[in-house]
Amino acid sequence: MAKLPTRTSAESLLLQSMKRASSLKQEQDREYEAMVLKTTRLRELRLAKEAADREAATPTVSPRIMAEPGGRRTRRSKQS
Repeated sequence: MAKLPTRTSAESLLLQSMKRASSLKQEQDREYEAMVLKTTRLRELRLAKEAADREAATPTVSPRIMAEPGGRRTRRSKQS
């Protein structure tokens, strides 16, 4: 049984539409993966910067001062 011309053209249009949808889905997947990679890289950079900022903000105490027996004590008021 021979295919009718309208059926053949409808099938070809459907096939073209399916190919376009497939390629669109692949492109969207690639864009999503690129966004995820970029977000991950930026998060790592932000966390590294925050860690460096925290380390820079902590006061540095000389090891010699920490080793002294009477080093860095707070004054207490005398209680009567």
